[in-house]
Amino acid sequence: MARTFGARLKEVTSGEATHLVIFKDNEPAAVLVGVEAYQAMQDELEDLRAERLASERLLTLDEANTVSLEDMEARFR
Repeated sequence: MARTFGARLKEVTSGEATHLVIFKDNEPAAVLVGVEAYQAMQDELEDLRAERLASERLLTLDEANTVSLEDMEARFR
């Protein structure tokens, strides 16, 4: 990898390869991905975490103590 890093980096940044797995001692050690792919994964992970949190909170929702969107907006006008 050390001798061909520039070429491998170009493969990933040009879209020729979506990712490259880097091995050390015949074991996967790292994955090289482009910035756009990394950001897309980060965004998706953030969305999934927010969705999970919302689902968990719905299980304990006490409708007697909830506030409507309209009432909440009125509080902050």
